[in-house]
Amino acid sequence: MAKQRIVVGLSGGVDSAVTAHLLKQHGHEVIGIFMKNWEDDDDSEYCSSNIDFVDAAAVADVIGIEIEHVNFAADYKDRVFAEFLREYQAGRTPNPDILCNAEIKFKAFLDHAMRLGADKIATGHYARVRCVAADTGEPLGQDGAAPNADQVRYELLKGLDPTKDQSYFLHRLNQAQLSKTLFPVGELLKTDVRRIAAEMHLPNARKKDSTGICFIGERPFRDFLNRYISKEPGPIKNPKGQTIGEHVGLSFYTLGQRQGLGIGGLKAKGAQRGGGDHEPWFVARKDMEHNTLWVVQGHDHPWLQSSHLKAQDVSWCAGQAPLKTALSAKTRYRQNDAACQFQDLGMEGFALDFSQAQWAVTPGQSAVLYDGEVCLGGGVIASP
Repeated sequence: MAKQRIVVGLSGGVDSAVTAHLLKQHGHEVIGIFMKNWEDDDDSEYCSSNIDFVDAAAVADVIGIEIEHVNFAADYKDRVFAEFLREYQAGRTPNPDILCNAEIKFKAFLDHAMRLGADKIATGHYARVRCVAADTGEPLGQDGAAPNADQVRYELLKGLDPTKDQSYFLHRLNQAQLSKTLFPVGELLKTDVRRIAAEMHLPNARKKDSTGICFIGERPFRDFLNRYISKEPGPIKNPKGQTIGEHVGLSFYTLGQRQGLGIGGLKAKGAQRGGGDHEPWFVARKDMEHNTLWVVQGHDHPWLQSSHLKAQDVSWCAGQAPLKTALSAKTRYRQNDAACQFQDLGMEGFALDFSQAQWAVTPGQSAVLYDGEVCLGGGVIASP
């Protein structure tokens, strides 16, 4: 690839640090950008933004690149956090990281990078982008050497490390965004990334990977939601319709949830309460109309199994809906691909039929479709 000006999103983590190093090593002009997406808790023990910027700046110093601190907090609150709250208040379980990628990291950040004269942007995501001929699907190389832009398309591929692949979180990117994006560590295993960071003596080489939603951090999730969503307690019922407890508000629970139900003491009394003797309880249904939380005992209870789903708010990173019907899908991030039959419902989204029932298919989460290693796009689950 010819020398380019590439703006890298430096998060303070090891993956983006190695991304910047690899691009600099390949002779590109690299500029680092630290994105501040949340500022309500700057003084909180749970907010690591200030520490992350210090780490990112230290990395930039070692690599020998400039770094700019850019505040996208207002955009994030309007485009991501407001939608996050609306979904939870409606009883669904959204994935804000997916929306953050589409609206902030590959929109607001991309726009800012283009204003800096960037040819491309790069992040530390474990995924890959492949440029192919639009008519044949044949790979064209990283620079997309084709006569005209309308003769190429871009494929989002899984990262080569199957334990770190993040294509699920990137499925809402469009062709224009993919055409401007590089994912260097998507070609590597995480162990290789750590090794490179150590060899470079990067200050964050051993930094622990971040977990959870960026604006919540490591704090208890329910404590965070309490600040924004009012509690409306109601009954917890088992499949026989017996009330066995009280929930604190349907927004605070998600399908398949096992912890924090407050009914663990009923396990030993299962026979008289209508359940098994010692099976754990799981959230199986949320009845918003009657403010009722339905729970079942046992991981494999039929209420937790779904062979069908419908999805809306569809986005195809492949540029169009799949033409094939035999595909695979994930209904949550930490899941193996599941064989399915795809049905395009046009303006109403799509439907999937699985050959094997899927566990705790959750409205608000994303169903993401794959054809082998190629991520095609997906939609928000409306109903199992």
